[in-house]
Amino acid sequence: MPVVSRGDEYVFAQVIKDVVDFLELPDDTAPTLSPDQLKARYDQILETAIRLVGQMPDEHLVKELPNRPRSWRVLLHHIFQIPTAFLDMEDTGVALSYENMVAPPPEDMTTSTAIANFGQSVRARFNDWAAKTAGEDFSGQVPTYFGGTTRHEMLERTVWHSTQHVRQLAALLEEVGITPDRPVTSADTEGLPVPNGVWG
Repeated sequence: MPVVSRGDEYVFAQVIKDVVDFLELPDDTAPTLSPDQLKARYDQILETAIRLVGQMPDEHLVKELPNRPRSWRVLLHHIFQIPTAFLDMEDTGVALSYENMVAPPPEDMTTSTAIANFGQSVRARFNDWAAKTAGEDFSGQVPTYFGGTTRHEMLERTVWHSTQHVRQLAALLEEVGITPDRPVTSADTEGLPVPNGVWG
């Protein structure tokens, strides 16, 4: 888990607001996009993810990511496990756990088609939740493995986390000579705190 320290004091760096407050910086870390805007943006991102996952030839799924012990198959599944963990927290009220966030794909989910189908089911589940929570208050705190954060911040975190991995997926497709079909654009990342680099 990333940590920022100063002398004998430290803060977990999972939440940017905590780091900014700890370092006494003047930055405003509140989400730029409203919950409704984030919901709409995520639907687009998940649609893009499903499309790009479907382009990945199965023979490449066993490859390992650069500088990280994670296969391409696990990364593709993780894109959709992120919203799964968020929705599980929303549905049950149980703290979002690291174990759920990084849960690997089932052993029988071995093809790009199977992962894309999982993505379709997650997208449908997310959109059902989005409609059900229209007009709700997102300012309250939600329980997570990395400490307190608002529901609004957790939704934003979920959206940008998947978005960054979809950018990486497009880079992997290019690596194997496949042109990504309508990948994530600057318009898709506008208002989201994603790193400048694809692997940053």
